[in-house]
Amino acid sequence: MLLAEVAQATQRLADAGVPSPRTDAEELAAFVHGVKRGELHSVKDSDFDARYWEVIARREAREPLQHITGRAYFRYLELQVGPGVFVPRPETESVVGWAIDAVRAMDVVEPCIVDLCTGSGAIALALAQEVPRSRVYAVELSEDALRWTRKNVEGSRVELRQGDALTAFPDLDGQVDLVISNPPYIPLTEWEYVAPEARDHDPELALFSGEDGLDLIRGLERTAHRLLRPGGVVVVEHADTQGGQVPWIFAEDRGWTDAADHPDLNNRPRFATARKALP
Repeated sequence: MLLAEVAQATQRLADAGVPSPRTDAEELAAFVHGVKRGELHSVKDSDFDARYWEVIARREAREPLQHITGRAYFRYLELQVGPGVFVPRPETESVVGWAIDAVRAMDVVEPCIVDLCTGSGAIALALAQEVPRSRVYAVELSEDALRWTRKNVEGSRVELRQGDALTAFPDLDGQVDLVISNPPYIPLTEWEYVAPEARDHDPELALFSGEDGLDLIRGLERTAHRLLRPGGVVVVEHADTQGGQVPWIFAEDRGWTDAADHPDLNNRPRFATARKALP
């Protein structure tokens, strides 16, 4: 019975325009019945929980899957998320993967890493977990987001602070090996084209940044330059439509070298990197 219900739910979600209807229908069935997705076949017909249709209706209305379940998966992490915090996206996983490789290649014993605009803490926590001897610092401005960040970083090695990414961590100036950020980067002019899950549920502070979407990235360029040691690296996520624009922000005459764009798993330009020039 449950698999028949899942098939029906899949069709309802597809009709509502949900991007991954089958996955979401199964994920919600697993959530409601307290099993893993691969164990759905083990749920007896008599154990079917009618609350399934309540959560399907919420997803049909384009409430994010992660808000309904209260959890988001990111690399090897399970994070707590909900209203007020940006839900981490799969495309950011490749950004973090590049950063991890870059830090390991530095051959620094205890690398110092700063995550600007940390949101749920996904990036900072992934780096702390996968670069075991790193010292990881994270900053978030929004009190609403921090309610979730604090839950996620509890018991971890991440040092979390509340504050503005542009003025954060003056005590670390010139000492940081890697600065990473997934900042807001959607142009205000694109508002109507944003998926309803993001537009109606993610905090605006985490989405939009000026007419061309690059306002905060321009500010973060200066923050990164201030924080990094010579030879240190910055990694910044951007929209796939901004490929080619962001590396220009990290220009040689502003003290950078090796500025480049990198593709995500779908081969779309997704993040820019640059190295602080040696004196």
